[in-house]
Amino acid sequence: MNDDMLSQDEINALLQGVSGDSKEEENDSQLNLSDYISEIEQDALGEIGNISFGSASTALSTLLNQKVDITTPTLSLIMNEELQHEFPQPHVAVHVKYTEGFEGMNLLVIQTTDACIIADLMLGGDGTNPAEELSEMHVSAVQEAMNQMMGSASTSMSTIFNKKVDISPPGIDLMDVKKDQGTKNVPEDDILVKISFRLKVGDLIDSNIMQLVTVSFAKELVNELMNPSSPEAEQVEQLQEQPKQVSAPAYQAPPEERAQQPMASPSYEQRGQQHLGGSQFQQRPVDVQPAAFSNFESPQLTNSESNNLNMLLDIPLQVTVELGRTKRSIKEILEFTQGSIIELDKLAGEPVDILVNQKLIAKGEVVVIDENFGVRVTDIVSQEDRIKNLNK
Repeated sequence: MNDDMLSQDEINALLQGVSGDSKEEENDSQLNLSDYISEIEQDALGEIGNISFGSASTALSTLLNQKVDITTPTLSLIMNEELQHEFPQPHVAVHVKYTEGFEGMNLLVIQTTDACIIADLMLGGDGTNPAEELSEMHVSAVQEAMNQMMGSASTSMSTIFNKKVDISPPGIDLMDVKKDQGTKNVPEDDILVKISFRLKVGDLIDSNIMQLVTVSFAKELVNELMNPSSPEAEQVEQLQEQPKQVSAPAYQAPPEERAQQPMASPSYEQRGQQHLGGSQFQQRPVDVQPAAFSNFESPQLTNSESNNLNMLLDIPLQVTVELGRTKRSIKEILEFTQGSIIELDKLAGEPVDILVNQKLIAKGEVVVIDENFGVRVTDIVSQEDRIKNLNK
């Protein structure tokens, strides 16, 4: 054969070599979870996620007025460079930072369609016809829902770890990994732990919500759960770190001076100690007197009381006249336009409320003085009712 041509055996050998190299590369790219997180640690992380997101589902169910189920999580590892294959479509990324209890970032990733349904439910819709894209108003609604969810989750973590756990208000990014948009809050570690939950919201959502954390943060959670730091140990360490104060030796009088000094009577605590030690205890005499109260019914005031009252007379108070009140949903308020009519809870001609520092003190009727509105006091709220209003 020509020297430039390859035989069939040589071609087969080259093909086998190429296929073998590709299989080795695939095996190298696959990450084994047990190599980074042991089975015990995996169970602990699953239990933490199960408890924390269990309370989060309850909070979300109350907000959306829908049955919400978040199932037991599934753990896996993912390379940072493989995120574009894991999230080929744009997703909504919710990031929260732990401000107390732990140090780290928690990133939740949900599908954009799921976020649109949650936003529609938050704004008073039924979730069947959600918007195709998230507007600024929708983002705010999803942010509030995630705030309630993560707040409930942090409260559960405080119970699990027996210490205060607090988080920052959540932020939302529209994450598109392929275009490198909204990825600034994604952890920069090469290997991340993906904790995937199945999220079901009524008959509207049956999808996954994913939590991305670093391996070090996951191990910190497990270590804190298995080896909790006791408050007593922390107090002992703080006391040991404090500098010891050296007190000056107490003065002791010479024997001849101590002989001339009269013996001091034992204190109340010393007599109690003598009683505990077996000696007879003598109860300290107690002076009981009836309580004296000022006479509020007397109109006569002393000079000092008059001066104190005069100091209070110049304090400014805010007087408000309330025509009426009503309650409307967020959806109805957002539908307000110029010319909209809002019906109040009072009938025409009914007395208006006169409030001082937001407390009801009188009722009156609206009058017109020249070109200004005014109010004529028709009824003073009784003293008993005013006291009740102060306690509201």
